[in-house]
Amino acid sequence: MVFRYKLYNYNYSEDNMREEFIHFLWRFRLFNSIPLQTTKGLLLEIFHPGILNSNAGPDFSAARVKIDNTLWAGNVEIHVNSSDWYRHNHQQDEAYGNIILHVVMHHDMEIKDNTGAEVPVFEVRNYFDASLLHNYERIVHSRSWIPCENFIFETDPFIVSNWLGRLIAERLENKSNEIMQFYRYFDNNWHQTFYYFLARNFGFKVNASPFALLAQKTPYQILARHRNDLTQLEAILFGQAGFLNKDFKDAYPTLLKKEYAFLQHKYSLEPLDSSLWKFGRLRPPNFPTLRIAQFAALIHQSDSLFDKITTRGNVADIKPLFKLKCSPYWTTHYTFDKPSHSREKKPGDSAIENILINTIAPLKFVFGKESMKPEIREQAINLLTLLPPEKNTIITNWEKIGIKPVNAAESQALLELKKYYCTPKKCLQCAIGHNLIRNNRKASGSV
Repeated sequence: MVFRYKLYNYNYSEDNMREEFIHFLWRFRLFNSIPLQTTKGLLLEIFHPGILNSNAGPDFSAARVKIDNTLWAGNVEIHVNSSDWYRHNHQQDEAYGNIILHVVMHHDMEIKDNTGAEVPVFEVRNYFDASLLHNYERIVHSRSWIPCENFIFETDPFIVSNWLGRLIAERLENKSNEIMQFYRYFDNNWHQTFYYFLARNFGFKVNASPFALLAQKTPYQILARHRNDLTQLEAILFGQAGFLNKDFKDAYPTLLKKEYAFLQHKYSLEPLDSSLWKFGRLRPPNFPTLRIAQFAALIHQSDSLFDKITTRGNVADIKPLFKLKCSPYWTTHYTFDKPSHSREKKPGDSAIENILINTIAPLKFVFGKESMKPEIREQAINLLTLLPPEKNTIITNWEKIGIKPVNAAESQALLELKKYYCTPKKCLQCAIGHNLIRNNRKASGSV
């Protein structure tokens, strides 16, 4: 990765303090070595800050602190001001009855719990290095494309690389959650689940939604029964997509319409509205009609496709499964009744790589996890490291600031980083932001 340095100036104020910064100080005990004291002047020792609570209730649980000569175990609540305790009505909530310490930036009033007992308070404002606050605020108040764009390169490249390695696993885990929801929706049927996500991917970004609806309204079992007949597969898919509800000049779509009429009645099928499909601003190779023809060819050519992708671990073994040959009609057409120059209409390398990245790798990952086969899960990550990085606006912007992914694993990690950390400014939960804030090198004049 190439690192470059930009100038940045920011004047900050404690008035803009965020509660999450106090969380950060407490969680990592980033306090000066001088003896800590409560607002009552009692000595405070932190044996364990507790476990961060991401749900409702106190901020940290199972904390252990020593106040004066007494060892306490329980919950810790954090606020910017002590008075926030009453603003949030914690004094009326039994969940806050076991608070052993209230950690605040500004102690502006004494507080009591729901039993009327006074809660000890630790005011942190005089116990941490001011450079931590400076580093934190120069990030969270940044208006750049990512909060740390102007100084991300102060971070050790090893930290960046290691964090991206963790994020690819996190991205696959996040995708696993959605896959498992549909797996349960499809009655724990892996083949139907795989078919749904594969179909959605064939729509790519523009037509992903109608393709997903097509897969939901056209059960995989029906297509499997007609797998050996490409004409019938196309009749079902084009009919279900709503593309066969008019009269045609060409013989082939006329044949498909006739076939679909029979199959629709046989299986009680209900087609989509063809207006759902988008053609505008798409190049002909990306027209949904051609993608449906390619999807039909995939089903026709692939016997036990899911079993094959879960047992094959190399790109060289999986990629040929998507070298598709459509029916002859599509050699001279992109849509019905509109001839084109003769050309074999097969998915390009970039389209196949997109499917491997966004469908095959996540499905392998979650299948390996759920079937307790870690080797398949590792194959999913390895597959991404062997594929080239994606090309999209977000990756282009990362490259503009000098972060250039070398493979699809890194580009996927960067997409995860931007969406779940940079955009919502969760810098304190990001290893890069964490490092930049804890770096006490306070610049003189510019950073």
